[in-house]
Parts: sequence; C-alpha cells; structure tokens
Amino acid sequence: MWLSLVRVVVVVVLAHCGYAYTPLAGQPWMGMLLGLVAAAGLITLERQLRTVPGHHLVGALIGGVFGLLAARLAWGALSGLAMSGEHFIHVLLVVFLGYMGLVIGATKGEWFEPAKMIAAFRDSSQAQHYKILDTSVIIDGRIADICETGFLDGTLVAPQFVLRELQQVADSSDSLKRNRGRRGLDVLQKIQKMSNVSVQIVETDFPDIREVDLKLIELARRMTGKIVTNDFNLNKVAQLRGVPVLNINELANSLKPVVLPGELMKVFVIKEGKEAGQGVAYLDDGTMVVVDQARKALGKTIEVSVTSVLQTTAGKMIFCRWPDAGLVADPASRDNRIGDRRDPRPARDLRAPERRETERRETMDAAEPDLPVAPPAAKAE
Repeated sequence: MWLSLVRVVVVVVLAHCGYAYTPLAGQPWMGMLLGLVAAAGLITLERQLRTVPGHHLVGALIGGVFGLLAARLAWGALSGLAMSGEHFIHVLLVVFLGYMGLVIGATKGEWFEPAKMIAAFRDSSQAQHYKILDTSVIIDGRIADICETGFLDGTLVAPQFVLRELQQVADSSDSLKRNRGRRGLDVLQKIQKMSNVSVQIVETDFPDIREVDLKLIELARRMTGKIVTNDFNLNKVAQLRGVPVLNINELANSLKPVVLPGELMKVFVIKEGKEAGQGVAYLDDGTMVVVDQARKALGKTIEVSVTSVLQTTAGKMIFCRWPDAGLVADPASRDNRIGDRRDPRPARDLRAPERRETERRETMDAAEPDLPVAPPAAKAE
C-alpha cells in the first residue's frame, strides 16, 4: 500500500516540476508530459531492480560513484590544456567512466556481501570455507548426520534457486515426490537449528542459466567453495570444470568395512543367488555378500570365508564360500529322493507277449462262421 502511495507522489511531483519548470519555453503542458514520461520510466526501472539481488545493487552504486570520481579527477588533469571540443571530452569522460564503474560494480557485487567483506579483514588462515548444498543431498538427509558429527567445517550455503526447486518438489501432485520434498525441507530446518553449524541462504542467481546444476557450478566458482551432492552427473561435470565436489555416496563407500580374502565373518542368508547353489546375504551397511553353496542355509546365520571382493560404481560385492557346506544335506535334493521312493517305477511283465497271442487267437475263433456238416456216405451192398 505504501509503495503505491510513494509512486503516486513521485508521478505528481515530476508532473508538477515539468509544468512549473518546463524545459520548453512557453509550453508548460509539454513540460508536464515530459515529467509524466520520466515518472513512468522511473517506476519501470524500480520494478526491474526489485528482482536484482541487493549486493549487486550496492556494487553498482559504489562502482558508479567511483566512476564519477575518476571522471572528475581526469577532467581536472585535462582542464588546463588547450583543446578543441572541451565539452564533448568532458561528457565523454563522465559517461564512459561512470558506465564502466556501474557495470564492474554490478558484476562483482558478491564481493560486497557482508560475509565476504568481513572475511577480507580477517586472517587468511581463518577464511570461510563454503559448502554449497545440492537439492539431492538435502533430500537424502545424511548430510544432517554428518553435520552432527562435526566432520564438515565452514559455512553451509543453501542457494535460493535450490530452495525454490525443493519447494516445487514439495508442492508436486505426486505423493512420493511431495514426501521427498517435505523431507528435504525438514532436513534443512534441522541443520539450521544445530549450534555447531553455520547455514547461509544466498540470493545470488543467474537468470541467463536455466539448469540448476550449472548454476551451482557457477556459484561455487564465484564463492570459491565446494559443492556437496549425491548426483553422479553433477559430480562429473563439476570436476571437468575444475570445481571441487564432496560426494556423500563416495564418503559412504569409503567408510564401509574392509575385508580381506581368507577372513571369516558371520552372515544371515536371506535369498538364493543367480547361480546354482548360491546364497545371498547383506551386511549392516547394505553390502551384498554372495556365498557359494549356501542355498541349503536359507534363513540361517552361518560362518563364511571371504574369497574375493569386487568394487563397482554401485558399491562393493563380497564373494565367500561356506566351509561346512559339505556337512549339511540339501533339503531340495532330499525331497527329490523321497519322491523317487514314493513313486516306484512299474515292473516289467515277462509273459505279456504270450498273453497277447492267446487273446488274438481267441478273437479269430470267435469271428469264424459255422460250416454245414456233410451227411455220411451210404454203405454198398
């Protein structure tokens, strides 16, 4: 409300000044029109500057002032010389140096942030170490546990464009994405409440860059910080561009227990493996353990011996053998043997050919018709 009133006052004042002190002699209405045009341009400029971060505005203001001072000093050195076109040279110095100071101050506005200005007067050994958080690492949540242990030093930076993306995920129509976004907001709030962690939300944005990953890389360059992420692709792109990255997944893989071939361990066999006779178990950290000849130990805790360890991009796989596999019978094979005894194979009938031949003869005799019997011959006298 107050902003609208201020705008109305500015329009009225400029219109009145244009009418009363018209630059066009004898045409006060044209002067008032010029005042209205100036007021409209001023309000438009004010609307555009509302989206610019504050430290960029401070940088542009300081740069413009220094540019005008430099123009003043340069003109003071040249004013004693006999030159043609003095007014043109004076205007050129003021416009050129003022414009250069304005642009340089605006582009280097991050150096006018309070944290940067305080760090400039501190000892270099106590300089801030910025850790810029990605959306994926906030949603993951393990960053909060790492912060509680005190392994991360320096200041955690949450950019405004990352918070905007996190809010979009939390407002998604998909229930799974919505829960993930809300979890990320809860994790960030939990980190902010930690007394041993410093969290800073920066307004720096890059309107010319659309991808959030590229914005993170550019922000890390400007702040001379490191990106904390779980994204594999962002990790590779940042390394190619010379930006250091802290990957939580790589940290988790490096903290997994180290096992050597021949070492004994106890595992709980959960399911069958892909190969015949294999059993699959998992360690507490999620590492897959493949045990040879352990299918017969499903649902049991057994002691196995490590044979080899395979390191992949997804994690570690441990291959083991079960020394007591030969002492335990396979339940599946025992069931098959029981089934064989229960359904014996029928015995061979040795007299079947004779019986079939007898049945064939009886059938032929039954089908043969009765022939008439001839009378006996008369005896000769």
